[in-house]
Amino acid sequence: MKFPKAACIETLYTELPFMERFRVAKNDGFEYVEFWSWVDKDLEAIQAVCEETGIKVFAFNGDGDYSLVDPTHKKDYLAFLEQSIEAAKKVGAPSLTIHSNALGELGVVVNHYIELSDTLKISSMYDMLLECARLAEANDILLNLEPLNIYVDHVGNFLTTTQEAAEMIKLINSPNLKVLYDVYHMQINEGNLSYNIKKYLDQIGHIHVADTPGRHEPGTGEINYHYIFNLLEELNYTGCVGYELYPKNTTEEAVKAIMSY
Repeated sequence: MKFPKAACIETLYTELPFMERFRVAKNDGFEYVEFWSWVDKDLEAIQAVCEETGIKVFAFNGDGDYSLVDPTHKKDYLAFLEQSIEAAKKVGAPSLTIHSNALGELGVVVNHYIELSDTLKISSMYDMLLECARLAEANDILLNLEPLNIYVDHVGNFLTTTQEAAEMIKLINSPNLKVLYDVYHMQINEGNLSYNIKKYLDQIGHIHVADTPGRHEPGTGEINYHYIFNLLEELNYTGCVGYELYPKNTTEEAVKAIMSY
């Protein structure tokens, strides 16, 4: 099975101007691109280059400066999510990525909320995700909630495990709210990759790929991606695979490694 591939153009093709990355990614065989923030992007230009080249936007971040774990953020979080949904519609993106905590430059967690109890954080997440799911259903868009690693890239993030994310998604029970399973993040946080993929596949809406250590292309680290992709095929995963990784040497070499899988 050939899984549709999305290139994260915040980390790949960085030697090129941003708008040129769409064209080159399409020429290299990617069906989709992903990026992080949308507020600093020219959405009309993105819409035009997608129409011209045939590549599509799969996702970008929908939560901005607001956190699910902070109950005082609810009104602003949902208002920004509505704006993000409109932005996604404008560029034809079928999904948005959301997180437990607001992320700053280079993914730094803005606020660790050490003054709040885990009970309050979980309750706030559940309450706000219910509203997020309703918005997603009303607008026919998929929201993917992403747990992040807290040892290398996102110290202080609240949502850290597949189980936590998947159980909350299952409890809310919306077809428009799923888990973004990032193999790199979860290898660092918890391991048990194949076990968790098998157990929680029904709650997984999107997959991100990078190897560890280094967050480079598959084949540069400890994760057996041949096994992971074969497993996904056996389990009849039909979603997209996003490559949110930093080339070990050059983008050209990284893309060659990606396409070999």
